Amino acid sequence: MVPLVGYLDRFSARPGERIEVKVSSTLAEPYAVDLVRIIHGDANPAGPGIKLEELPAAFAGTYPSRFQPIHLGSCGVVAAAAPLALPDPCTIVVRVQPWLLDGRPQTVLAINGALTLSVAAEGAVLEVAENRTQVAAPMLERRWYELRILSAEGRMHLRQTPLQRSWGVADGGESALPGVMRTLRSVIFGAAPSDRDTPHRAFFNGRIEDPAIIPDIHGAEAPIDAATVEYLAWWDFSADIPTARIRDRGPHGLDGVLLNLPTRGVTGSRWTGAETGWRHAPRDYAAIHFHEDDLYDCGWATDFAVEIPAGMLSGCYGIRLRAGGAEDIVPFYVLPPKGAAARSKPLVFLASTFTYQIYGNHRRSNTNAEFHARQAEWGAYPHNADQNPEYAASTYNVHADGSGVAYSSLRRPLLTMRPGYITYFDKRGSGLRHFPADTHLIDWLTVKGCEFDIVTDHDLDREGLGLLDPYRAVVTGSHPEYHTPNTLDAIQGYANGGGRLAYLGGNGFYWRIANSAAVSDVVEVRRAEGGIRAWAAEPGEYYHALDGGYGGLWRRNGRPPQMLCGVGFSAQGLFEGSYYRRLPAAADPRAAWIFEGIDDEIIGDFGLSGGGAAGFELDRADFKLGTPPNTLILARSEGHQAHFVTVPEELLTHVMTVTGERPKALIRAELVYFETVAGGAVFSTGSITFCGSLSHDNYDNNVSRLLENVLTRFTR
Repeated sequence: MVPLVGYLDRFSARPGERIEVKVSSTLAEPYAVDLVRIIHGDANPAGPGIKLEELPAAFAGTYPSRFQPIHLGSCGVVAAAAPLALPDPCTIVVRVQPWLLDGRPQTVLAINGALTLSVAAEGAVLEVAENRTQVAAPMLERRWYELRILSAEGRMHLRQTPLQRSWGVADGGESALPGVMRTLRSVIFGAAPSDRDTPHRAFFNGRIEDPAIIPDIHGAEAPIDAATVEYLAWWDFSADIPTARIRDRGPHGLDGVLLNLPTRGVTGSRWTGAETGWRHAPRDYAAIHFHEDDLYDCGWATDFAVEIPAGMLSGCYGIRLRAGGAEDIVPFYVLPPKGAAARSKPLVFLASTFTYQIYGNHRRSNTNAEFHARQAEWGAYPHNADQNPEYAASTYNVHADGSGVAYSSLRRPLLTMRPGYITYFDKRGSGLRHFPADTHLIDWLTVKGCEFDIVTDHDLDREGLGLLDPYRAVVTGSHPEYHTPNTLDAIQGYANGGGRLAYLGGNGFYWRIANSAAVSDVVEVRRAEGGIRAWAAEPGEYYHALDGGYGGLWRRNGRPPQMLCGVGFSAQGLFEGSYYRRLPAAADPRAAWIFEGIDDEIIGDFGLSGGGAAGFELDRADFKLGTPPNTLILARSEGHQAHFVTVPEELLTHVMTVTGERPKALIRAELVYFETVAGGAVFSTGSITFCGSLSHDNYDNNVSRLLENVLTRFTR
């Protein structure tokens, strides 16, 4: 594990507000804490290097080390207020869909810690006290089964009934053992109880639906219908889907809670495809998908708090923890004081914290000896998500059972959100993404003496357009990919209302995500339909559980990025960069000022990100998708490597695209500019690697000059 690591209860705060810091240390000695301002988070010695400004802070000092554990794995927990007598006879019934049968015991439900119902490839297993029995019928992954425990006269019968035909496999059967359950005090769904250090174990990987307890015997041949059966308890997982609650529709109100946020809004055994949204047919979505590697909240205690003092400048800061040669810098942002009058800066940087969170702890399986040697040589952040699965994965990974990770929480350490974190072994540059890559821009703004504030996606989602309105210009970082309806509405409203927007990235405004006050500090993505995807959402599961909205690309929601910033995702390759070639439109009087002082035809054939300003993920104009008709295409990238491909949403066949152009023709980034009828303007670079070129040659280069021209005009 990382020997010294922390996380915060929020990404940002204003003067007068408080941030709680949670730390885990495996070291014997106390750790020292201080405050730094993060200016440049790229350790590459070919560039400016790591830049931190040490600042005085009231919370600075030493604190005792203590280890705080992490408990992965989701389950549902019900605790009865008083023991509930169970009738004799009675039936316990549940539907299950195993997704991972790998020889380990996986618990479907546990009652009172004495009865355990599990699944295995060889058949369902029932354990009561010291007695154990197993159905002699195989279970198949991703198939639905109904399991019934028939309890009467001191014996229990376990029946396993397939709900989907399995050709050539007799997967139904029955077994029995002595035993009886007289009371119900607690129920756990998806795990078995353990000890204090590890509260749950033997997690289930798969879906559970409609667990219930019914008086009398209901054999496998007797259908259980809510209209005709009297339930002692029936946990209807189709209720309260946007929450972490589970509801009992029985007479005793044995409601429960979900731990570590298993996935909801997933299809159950009754889904036929007639409806594809859980809001329209919730009983078709009466299942919950549990995983052994889910993590919502580490639940660490707070070690100390940071009170943001009055007068603290808006910017990017870090809580630095140090002990025994170990170091962790946990970043946060300070916003300007609340109220338009307090925001006197002309420019605001919108930090892409939704994107940072979505990618949080992305395990890329790309670290090797050469990679770690570079970390050591550069003095970069020494840890990587690949080697630290205990902090849970990103939504670019899949769970142990192969299902996609749909949720990402900030209530855990996010190793990828650290200054000096290296994502790729970049032969021509630094290999940075997201948070550390965006410090290329923060550093440039600082060196150039620009007056700017910082706000985040999370703040914009809460506060809306009013957060941006006081500023003359808004500038993004390298990859503002993920947005909620609230953030996209606010940015579009700002541009429509006469604001000036500088979009300095690629693959921006691409995926629609969801969040909810009912499950705070979490964002959700459903990778529906097209798009460059690490996994694909299952049929019928394109709607978010948290807000019920249709997931997938904003383009599939009728809002292509071209409508906002003039360009949208067109092509992707490995982390390598090329350059732009200036086009005749650059001489247009409406835009000639952008190239003032630049005589070069080739723009950005250098940089810390892939070696060039136009690389990795590329955006282009498309007037049919909403690029405004007055848009000027000022420059276009060329010379991309053979590994670049056109994104799938542009392809109709392997040789035909939606525009009618050949696929290779869409492998391009376009640098564009347009003005709005309200007196505003938008400038877009169409490339993720653009900001990596800003510091080249001591900040004296054509990319730096071009951006300086734009922001000088935009903030005038």
